[in-house]
Amino acid sequence: MKLSARNQFKGIVKNVNEGTVNGIVTIEVNGEAVSATISLNAIKELGLKDGASAIAIIKATEVMVATELPKISARNKFQGVIKSIDEGAVNDIVAIETKLGVVSATISKNAVKELELSVGKEAYAIIKATSVMVGIE
Repeated sequence: MKLSARNQFKGIVKNVNEGTVNGIVTIEVNGEAVSATISLNAIKELGLKDGASAIAIIKATEVMVATELPKISARNKFQGVIKSIDEGAVNDIVAIETKLGVVSATISKNAVKELELSVGKEAYAIIKATSVMVGIE
């Protein structure tokens, strides 16, 4: 299956913490932990367990960008360096090179300007665990 989501990271499930309705699945990708909050039904249907292969899938519109690491409830915070900024009419696509891989974020042109983002500048890609989808091959 091909998806339009720009961010797709293959890794290994390191932990599945099941709750009553949802669970938190931790996928290790290049030494980085990606947390995904998904339904128990999805965990069971996908056969997710420690050691299983999985793909963390994140739409670029769900990625926030920061120039300093804030105290924030989002579980996924990846430090990196801006690799490119593709300019659009309203939004720009910011690509941040992290240990995870290149994380793409679609953010407003105003945000790019306010944060003074530029190629080579350090930045953080921040994603809530509820914004991470999990897939298998």
